[in-house]
Amino acid sequence: MGLLPALLGLIWPACGQDGIGGLPVPAMMDLARIERPSTPNTYLAAPAGFAPAPDKITAFTADPDRLYAAIKRVALGQERVFLHVAYDEQRQVHFVVRSAAANFPDLVMAAVTPQGGLVLWSRSVYGRKDFGVNEARVNAWIAAVEGELAKN
Repeated sequence: MGLLPALLGLIWPACGQDGIGGLPVPAMMDLARIERPSTPNTYLAAPAGFAPAPDKITAFTADPDRLYAAIKRVALGQERVFLHVAYDEQRQVHFVVRSAAANFPDLVMAAVTPQGGLVLWSRSVYGRKDFGVNEARVNAWIAAVEGELAKN
């Protein structure tokens, strides 16, 4: 870890940690009870009709187990992504993504519904704004999942 993350860790403790360090293990999330913060530092993708209203509609027709395996492969194939906890029986997985320069942590939850819908929620731990990082991440992961599913 560099000097900048170490210094930022004095203010924001999780910045001074590696991987999932400094962040509590998330409990399994009840998808029907997601509460979005008032700050503009999250991005939610989900199937049509999902509540709360997503920023992006996802539409997948893959088998739920196949979709779940694809999102896990895609996420873990990215740089600075760390598996935080996986609830495989419920097809829900949580990741920590670290920024390159300052080691800021973002949290990403991916879940596959029994109908094969993908819910992907990326959010910043610190700060009020995310400068479009969460949106870009969600869109890139969705495109990569589509590519993964097209291979087979």
